[in-house]
Amino acid sequence: MTVTNLEGLDLTALDRHLRSEGVARSGELRAELIAGGRSNLTFRVCDDASAWVLRRPPLHGLTPSAHDMAREYKVVAALAGTAVPVARAVTMSNDDSVLGAPFQMVENVDGLVVRSASELARLGDESVISDSVDALIRVLADLHAVDPEAVGLGDFGKPAGYLERQVRRWGSQWDLVRLPDDPRDDDVKRLHQALADSVPAQSRNSIVHGDYRIDNTILDAQDPTKVLAVLDWELSTLGDPLSDAALMCVYRDPMFNLILSMEAAWSSPQMPSAEDLANRYSVQSGQELAHWDFYMALAYFKAAIIAAGIDFRARQGSEAPGSTSVGAAVAPAIASGLRAIS
Repeated sequence: MTVTNLEGLDLTALDRHLRSEGVARSGELRAELIAGGRSNLTFRVCDDASAWVLRRPPLHGLTPSAHDMAREYKVVAALAGTAVPVARAVTMSNDDSVLGAPFQMVENVDGLVVRSASELARLGDESVISDSVDALIRVLADLHAVDPEAVGLGDFGKPAGYLERQVRRWGSQWDLVRLPDDPRDDDVKRLHQALADSVPAQSRNSIVHGDYRIDNTILDAQDPTKVLAVLDWELSTLGDPLSDAALMCVYRDPMFNLILSMEAAWSSPQMPSAEDLANRYSVQSGQELAHWDFYMALAYFKAAIIAAGIDFRARQGSEAPGSTSVGAAVAPAIASGLRAIS
C-alpha cells in the first residue's frame, strides 16, 4: 500500500529538499516501505511522473559505519557510465536536517529482485538460470576491473592491509556479539587464529561490493539474463576482489537459508555449485584463485559473525521477527571455515 507518510520518512520535508535540489516534481509525493533488508530502511517514493528509491538507516540501533549513506551514494554516482549497471544517483543528505537521519536517493529501476528459491525457479529452466548467473558474475568481474582512481574512488578505502583488517574486524565483532560462556567460542577463536596465521599477500586492489548475490541486483523482467542494476552498496570499499568472489560462493551454502530466514535463491539447488561459481568468476575476470582456501575460510568467518550479530540484536529485541533462528547458522559456518583452511 502506498501512503503519504511513513515512520522515518517525512514526505513534506523530503519534498522541500527535492525542490531545493532542483529535482523535477509532479504532484504529491507518495511512498511505501520495500520489503527486504535487515540494515537500512528502503522506501519507494513516487509522484505523478517519477519514481525513486530512498535508503536511510534504521530507526533504532544505529551503527554509523554500517549505515554510511554518503559512501553508498558516492560509489553509485561514481560507477555511472562504467560497465557496472547502477541506478542513477539523484540526491543525498549526510546529516539529520531533512529526515532526522542521513539518506540517499536514486532513480527507481523496474525489474526483478529474486530473493527466494521459488522466485528463482520461475525465471525459467536450468539454462536460463545458468545464463543469469553468468551475467551476474560478469558484472562482478566488471566491477573489479574498474580503476578506482579513474572514477574518483581512489580515496574510497585503504587497500593496503585489507585482509589483515578484515580478520581483525570480524574477530573483534565476535567479542561484541557472542553469548556469555558461548559454546561456539573455542571454534570461532580457532578459525580466527588460523586466518590470522595465514593471511596471504593481497591478490590486487579493486572496488569490492561486500555483499554480492542475486538478491542484491535487479534483473530484466523480460530477459533475466540481463542485470539492470546492482543494489545495496553499504559495505563497498577498496579491497581484495577475491574476498568479494569468495563471499558470493559462500552464500551458495544452504546454511545461508538460516541467515535470511528463508529458502534463499542463491543457495537453491538449482544454482551452480560454489566451486562452479568460483571457476566461472576466474574465467570471467581472468584472475587465478590463488590461496582460495583462505578466502573461502574468511568468507565463512564473516558470514558466521554476521549471523551472530543478527542473533544478538534479535535477543536484544531490536531485530525483525523471524531473526531468532539465525544464530543456528554460526556453528556450521565456522565448521565450514575450519574445513576450508585446514
